[in-house]
Amino acid sequence: MTNNRPNPDNREDNVEKLQDMIENTLDNIEKSEETMANASADERANIEAKNSRREESINAFREEAKDEAANRENGYQ
Repeated sequence: MTNNRPNPDNREDNVEKLQDMIENTLDNIEKSEETMANASADERANIEAKNSRREESINAFREEAKDEAANRENGYQ
């Protein structure tokens, strides 16, 4: 029988991972805006809606990164 123990909680690089996620999402927004030039009206509307959701995600990532940075400074207690 396999041992199904969860991995220990290692949050040391969460801020860096969140920053990478922010940068990747910003890149995706930029690429999608370039794509909109050749898109139909329906496709443009879909891209704009998706970019709006991406902006919301970026804001959430930034808030979480702030929390993680504060927790890092406080020793994750």
